Amino acid sequence: MKNFKLITILFAFSVFLACSEDEPVIEYITITETVVETVVETETVEVEVEVDPFEDSTLEGNITSDKTLDASKIWLLKGRVSVVDGVTLTIPAGTIIKAAAGTGADASTLIIARGGRLIADGTADAPIVMTSISDNIEVGGTYPSNGPSLNVDTRGLWGGLLILGNAPCSFSGDVTELQIEGIPTSDINGLYGGTDATDDSGSVQYLSIRHGGAEIGEGNEINGLTLGGVGSGTTINHIEVLGNVDDGIEFFGGTVNATNLLVWGQGDDAIDIDQAYAGTIDGAMVILTSASDHGFEIDGPEGSATGRFTLKNATVIGATNNCSAEGVDGEMADFRKGATGDVLNILFKDFSGGKDVELDASADAATYTAGTLTFENIDILHPIDLDGVVCSDVETLDLIFDDKSDESTFESDASTFAEIVTSQQEGNGVDASIFSWTFYANNN
Repeated sequence: MKNFKLITILFAFSVFLACSEDEPVIEYITITETVVETVVETETVEVEVEVDPFEDSTLEGNITSDKTLDASKIWLLKGRVSVVDGVTLTIPAGTIIKAAAGTGADASTLIIARGGRLIADGTADAPIVMTSISDNIEVGGTYPSNGPSLNVDTRGLWGGLLILGNAPCSFSGDVTELQIEGIPTSDINGLYGGTDATDDSGSVQYLSIRHGGAEIGEGNEINGLTLGGVGSGTTINHIEVLGNVDDGIEFFGGTVNATNLLVWGQGDDAIDIDQAYAGTIDGAMVILTSASDHGFEIDGPEGSATGRFTLKNATVIGATNNCSAEGVDGEMADFRKGATGDVLNILFKDFSGGKDVELDASADAATYTAGTLTFENIDILHPIDLDGVVCSDVETLDLIFDDKSDESTFESDASTFAEIVTSQQEGNGVDASIFSWTFYANNN
């Protein structure tokens, strides 16, 4: 834009030329000057720039050098991520990891390969959480005022956590190593098994694993927590798994001990034992929902190597609503393939009639008869209806404890190792207060 200013300068020029010397002649001259002034106008334009919230907090591909996460950030688990042999991943207390969506071979999964280590030591006040990108949990483990966006019925949004070690396992054909289920055979980070019973894969404490179990192939899902050939040098305690498509926690061989485990609303079995697992599980709470199968599924060895587990101090709560069983299966426990171990101080609570503790076949009748599969101090607490009356279809001990092969005295022996109770007895089951830190305790 241009503005024009006219500046008129008048000045007098006197000429003393006149007709006569007494009368001077005055002549006026006007001079016009044009000044041009340029005015520059500026305009502010707001441009929206997309910011990647995970620009410096993404876990992707193989982790090939020691790495420590920052608990002040939300971390994105993107695709199949492996901590390789010789490398340690450290996850501080209170860290939140959200997994990107994906199925098949692209399902977001964290693998601690043989020789790798995971140090994930949360606390009761600051547990570590592994969940889906769809979860609205915030830094510090808090939620917006409207509460959690996902619940126990939200499953299969990502894979899960797999820890693999060099401890002994019993494999078919007595091979020395095997590829873990849920990971493509092309990925050698999925191998597990070995000869080191004291193998150390790190320490995992106060960890909540939520909404996982993505399918990588038809009928092939990932467990919430998979422990394959993990040795006794590894620490596993205070673990929560909720809303997983497949099993909650599965032990494939190994010798690791695990304490204070909670599984809520899994789609298959809550705690699954395979391939001659030879550690101790002490303190467990299982809460079945309409989606769930067994509380416990316990398999024996697959090869010539033997192992003997201990499962003690556990409470398994059935999916029963006003005396009606929810879901299709929801059994108490199933012992299969010649299972060998010791089961003691277990409370089975709120199971409708027809639900049982089962010896699956002749091999399990044989291990029971041989004394390599034992039961001690098992309590049954029957469900009640809305009026507080015990449900009418509940069964006696000899029907609850069922040898499908009818080749042992398991059913008639039930009264010697089990009883029906009206409340939880001291020294039986697990103290639920141990799990006060969990999502289950705070959102159920």
